[in-house]
Amino acid sequence: MSDDRSLTRPRSTFGRVVLLGLAAATLAAVGGHQTWVTVSAGDTAAQALADSTLASGTGVGESPAAGALALVCLACWGVLLVTRGRVRRAVCVLGLLAALGTAAAVVVDGSQLSGRVRAALGDSPSSPFEVGLSAWFWAAAVGALGCVAMTALAVRQVPTWPEIGTRYDTPDGGPTTAAPLEEQTNLDLWKSIDEGRDPTR
Repeated sequence: MSDDRSLTRPRSTFGRVVLLGLAAATLAAVGGHQTWVTVSAGDTAAQALADSTLASGTGVGESPAAGALALVCLACWGVLLVTRGRVRRAVCVLGLLAALGTAAAVVVDGSQLSGRVRAALGDSPSSPFEVGLSAWFWAAAVGALGCVAMTALAVRQVPTWPEIGTRYDTPDGGPTTAAPLEEQTNLDLWKSIDEGRDPTR
C-alpha cells in the first residue's frame, strides 16, 4: 500500500509543477526583457539624460542572456507536455540547465548593470545620479529561482508523470494499412475515424 502511495504522490504533482514552472519561466522571461536599472537625478536635465540613456536601445540596463535563457526554459515546459520517455527526460534536463543559466545571468548582470549605467552616464561622486535595481530585476530573480526549483522537481519526478497517449501511434511504427472499405463494418469505420484515419482511403 505504501508503494502505491509513493507512485501516486509524484503523479499528483504533475499539474502543479508544470503550472508553477510555466508561471516562473514566464515571469523570468518578461522580467529579463525589461530594464533592470533605475536612475534618479537631482535636476530635470540630468534626469532627461538618464532616461534617454536607458531608452537608447543599447541595452545598457538590460540582461539579454537572462531573457533568452528564460524563453528556452519556457519552451522546454511546452515540449515536456507533448513528449514521453527518454526524450521527455532530456527536455527536463535541458530546462534545468536553462534555468540555472537564467539564475546565473541574474546574479552576474544584477551585480554589474549599475556600474555599466554609471559609466554610460559619466557618473562620479559629484554627479547627481542615484542608480539602483528596478522591480523588474527582482521579478526576474524570483522567476529564475522558481524555474530552478520546478525544473529540478521535473527531472526527479518525470518518470512517474502521466504521458501523452499512444492513440495515434501505429503498432509497428510504420504506416497503418486499413482493409478495403467494402470489407469494413460500421464499428471498423468509426474506429478508424476515432483514430484520426480516413477510412475511405
